Amino acid sequence: MISNELKSQIQGAYSRFLESKSLKPRYGQRLMIAEVAKVLGDIDTDEENHRSGDPAVVAVEAGTGTGKTVAYCLAAIPVAKAAGKRLVVATATVALQEQIVYKDLPDLMRNSGLNFSFALAKGRGRYMCLSKLDMLLQEGHAQTATAQLFEEEGFKIEVDEASQKLFTSMIEKLAGNKWDGDRDSWPQALEDQDWARLTTDHSQCTNRHCPNFGQCAFYKAREGMSKVDVIVTNHDMVLADLALGGGAVLPDPRDTVYVFDEGHHLPDKAIGHFAHYTRLRSTADWLEQTAKNLTKLLAQHPLPGDLGRLLEQVPELAKEIKAQQQFMFAACEQIADFKVGEEPEGRERPRHRFIGGLIPDHMREMGIELKKGFSRLTDLFTRLTEILKDGMDGEVNIGITSNQAEEWYPLFGSLLSRAQGNWELWTAFTVEDPQDNPPMARWLTLAESGSLFDIEVNASPILAAEMLRRNLWNVAYGVLVTSATLTALGTFDRFRMRAGLPKTAVTAVVPSPFHHADAGVLRVPDLKADPRDATAHTAAIIRELPALVEGSRGTLVLFSSRKQMQDVFDGLERDWRKQVFIQGNLSKQETLNKHKARVDSGESSVLFGLASFAEGVDLPGAYCEHVVIAKIPFSVPDDPVEAALAEWIEARGGNPFMEISVPDASLKLVQACGRLLRTEQDRGTITLLDRRLVTQRYGKAILNALPPFRREIS
Repeated sequence: MISNELKSQIQGAYSRFLESKSLKPRYGQRLMIAEVAKVLGDIDTDEENHRSGDPAVVAVEAGTGTGKTVAYCLAAIPVAKAAGKRLVVATATVALQEQIVYKDLPDLMRNSGLNFSFALAKGRGRYMCLSKLDMLLQEGHAQTATAQLFEEEGFKIEVDEASQKLFTSMIEKLAGNKWDGDRDSWPQALEDQDWARLTTDHSQCTNRHCPNFGQCAFYKAREGMSKVDVIVTNHDMVLADLALGGGAVLPDPRDTVYVFDEGHHLPDKAIGHFAHYTRLRSTADWLEQTAKNLTKLLAQHPLPGDLGRLLEQVPELAKEIKAQQQFMFAACEQIADFKVGEEPEGRERPRHRFIGGLIPDHMREMGIELKKGFSRLTDLFTRLTEILKDGMDGEVNIGITSNQAEEWYPLFGSLLSRAQGNWELWTAFTVEDPQDNPPMARWLTLAESGSLFDIEVNASPILAAEMLRRNLWNVAYGVLVTSATLTALGTFDRFRMRAGLPKTAVTAVVPSPFHHADAGVLRVPDLKADPRDATAHTAAIIRELPALVEGSRGTLVLFSSRKQMQDVFDGLERDWRKQVFIQGNLSKQETLNKHKARVDSGESSVLFGLASFAEGVDLPGAYCEHVVIAKIPFSVPDDPVEAALAEWIEARGGNPFMEISVPDASLKLVQACGRLLRTEQDRGTITLLDRRLVTQRYGKAILNALPPFRREIS
């Protein structure tokens, strides 16, 4: 049980926070603080202060306006500090990450009396690599002869005048302590292609062997991170750390309390982390180029010892694997029967999905051979990078100078990373799925490769449940998952299935402070058109929309398909179209800014948007007084992972429509409705142009799961 001392500390911090900001306590916020403190403050530990017993997991759905960040920080910071643990707060979006670091946490420190330190943790790719900058600016072409052999690995060395000027300015600002090497703190926008030449990844970094290690921006930031109480990062970085076993970049999971804000994204993010793909033609070209490059390298540098012996094995092995790749390409081409050049405008690229994740025996045998080949190649590159590491120290004579070893290491690190990626793909593509667990989704996609076409081979888990159980829930000291949308159709069943929440996980829904029935009305008019008849439904929206939104200063119209959005826009009268901003013509932020500017000037403005405008878009007050939703947002059934999940559920005697499609659509609809009320002062209307909400049994379940607005149903 949580100690009285800890309980008093949390209650006192909350009282001070409210008092210093002249705020009244919110019922939902108090409830959330209590739930989080109860679960995370009542964890049994062993002699090493690691959690013993069941996983300590709490999932809290807290609506917009609850004050989630304040609630979980007030509860989790004292709990983590008292237990001698670190708190890692992970978000799905950069916007929330920045809000927590630059607004919420400083505000909490000033007003709650809690004493804690915090830092923002970013991936290595956000930081400049000083060694790469040095090489580009000072060492010139003499020492980069090897890099020229590997230009397609990203080691491009020509520096034009504009780049020279930019890189010189960076060196000067670093030397004068006017820049910390973080891309986000550079005063001007940086082009991705310029930045890519200045940054590195895990496979290319020489770490402590690097002569610039003491001045490394990434390691300096990481060192600062090791001393703080609260680390703010993103879901991807936490998942990448957990995939490496935990404790590689972030603290050891056993010594960490995690908070996943925007937690409804966690299962999909986790699937993405364990999904693999390769392109057959481009990989075959890479293998051929690698064989040529290394043959050339050996001709220039006859090498003694292990380094030479291992290098000599690569070209032959690369040629062998390339031949196997070509056989696989022919087999994939035959089975998928892609029609090149027939890709429909704006549609997904053509795919061939293997039903039940089952691939034909002859393809599986070829895949196993490719797995073996890439396993040997990965092993060779691993041993070569280890020898080069020894050579960088200068203590072991490997046949080249320590400077050459330092130059070669990133090149071979990059080759290792690519070989390993292919090995992981073929492992996932050919592994036999356990009988009781969900199978892998496996599919082929038609891709472009210069003037030729390529075939992409994909393998992905269909549920993140087992991975999250193994890597997160079972190892972490404690975890909170929170979001405004964790339930679907009023239960946590959907999230439990997708995230594999432990049976002992505590779940809670805390109320929003919004009085929905007073603040808004939910309308379901009769358009006299079935949404399943796209032509009739689109015509009805074109006919009714101008009258529906009349009188609203800011309107958001949400569509499930780009085609319908464009067709409605094209069908409206030209003069009326002038007040519409349609998603896709400008960047998302620019579109929102122009919409706000028009409303600020006293004019009416209408936004046409797709799924990304239905979540995470904040348009308070007059910016959004009316949300129009074209139809129930059922997913398009062509996503191979979702299709494989539906197939698996059906094979087990379930109903994929009721178990996946309806809960998913319900969740998306709640998110879309969440665009209307952003503050307690907001008022407005939601109009749903889909009669299935009242004519179908599943529609009534979806309707009843929506926020309790006043209803007007025709």
